[in-house]
Amino acid sequence: MPSKKQLSCSECGLLNCYRQDQRFPAFCLTEGADKAAVAQSAARYRGRSLDGRIARAAAEVEGTYYGKLTRVEETIAFANRLGAKRIGIATCIGLIEETRIFVKILKAHGLTPFTVLCKVGSVDKCDAGIPESLKIKKGSFEAICNPVLQARLLNAQKTDLNVIVGLCVGHDALFNKHSDAPVTTLITKDRVTGHNPAAPLYTSGFYYKRLFNGEKL
Repeated sequence: MPSKKQLSCSECGLLNCYRQDQRFPAFCLTEGADKAAVAQSAARYRGRSLDGRIARAAAEVEGTYYGKLTRVEETIAFANRLGAKRIGIATCIGLIEETRIFVKILKAHGLTPFTVLCKVGSVDKCDAGIPESLKIKKGSFEAICNPVLQARLLNAQKTDLNVIVGLCVGHDALFNKHSDAPVTTLITKDRVTGHNPAAPLYTSGFYYKRLFNGEKL
């Protein structure tokens, strides 16, 4: 059993922070949080900063449409409430068809999309310091995913909101780091589960029991 200092929200069975209709456990992060830090974060959400505008727009979409809209629709509703018109799309090449449909939907709602593919720049993986042995198709030209350039090209377009469509694990982190505009995710890529990364969690008692073996990946 982890020590009290190591316990976090995943070990909590009460989740009293949501409704405050039970009690806070002794290790609760809310109870142990610096009160000034809590107040400062709440003040940011009330203010006119971008953080505040994002927080209130997200809360309005959640409160108005909870369980009623798809994520595609929620993204549009959020953009509208944020006043975002120019929508950047950082897409994986493997989901370009889905992106093309999304672009048509955004245009139908009066938004202006601009898409940048993950392979933009067309830099061979070996030129980026990645060995030939780590290419999917060895012995051929194979472009590295280029999330930094994706972000910079969308920054140049002065997008109001950027949407990730299927960037790889890690590439999405780099894109988020270098994007000037706030970023939300429409599709999280998972080739094995048909882009449903929660599937192994739901089936961890049977099909994906091997996840608990601790085998090094």
